[in-house]
Amino acid sequence: MDWSRLLQMGAEYIRNNSDDATTNLDPESIMSALGSVLGENGSIDIASLVQKAQQSGILEIVSSWIGSGENAPIDPDGIAELISYEKVQAFAQQLGISEESAKQALADALPKVVDEATNEEPSLAEQLLEQVGGIEGAMNMFKKLF
Repeated sequence: MDWSRLLQMGAEYIRNNSDDATTNLDPESIMSALGSVLGENGSIDIASLVQKAQQSGILEIVSSWIGSGENAPIDPDGIAELISYEKVQAFAQQLGISEESAKQALADALPKVVDEATNEEPSLAEQLLEQVGGIEGAMNMFKKLF
């Protein structure tokens, strides 16, 4: 799926979440803010997300978003650990919403956007595997979790 379609989808998730603060936001503004959070080169940096997830102890959650299968939810506070508090602040400021609303919006959208990005682009899943040392590295990482 192309980058702009992923951002558009993320904007739809954010506008349709349960937070009234995001319901009437301009979709183009959301797409711009979301693009700043997710990646600056026109794609999601999956390897970086996985690395941060591992460091934050939420690898199992983020791993569920990659490829097919059920997406595990992420706590809004976990979003700040995953993408950085500074990015959450910038997202909130760009949209004129509270940081709490920003964290909730990103917690609603990010699992679905990453899932869509990795379902259509096998190369993104391959990028993840390469980052952790291939299938064997992924298996070793998952063994450590359990």
